[in-house]
Amino acid sequence: MARSRRTEQRALAKDELAFVEKSHHPEIQELSDKDLADLIRQLRDRRDKARDIASRQRREMRGKSAPTSAKAASDNTGTKEKMAILAAALKRANKERDRRGEDAVEAA
Repeated sequence: MARSRRTEQRALAKDELAFVEKSHHPEIQELSDKDLADLIRQLRDRRDKARDIASRQRREMRGKSAPTSAKAASDNTGTKEKMAILAAALKRANKERDRRGEDAVEAA
């Protein structure tokens, strides 16, 4: 499902939002190949971190692990939304990288 930019702004921190905004059209097409590779790496790191936090929160809610803060997590929908937004941005960036590779093959 497509998410609005307002939803992205609400769910992400400022630094994460900067990465996600770079993955939107037309900004992604203006990136160099090196910058695109860096963006993919950063998005993957952020997505993995959100996935790990969501997993930990899910375990805390079920009572399978001790809470990391004073109170156990009672909900992980925000973290799951953040993970989904970062995954969609990573998918867009990977698609752009693949498109550039296909264009290079056709040009040769």
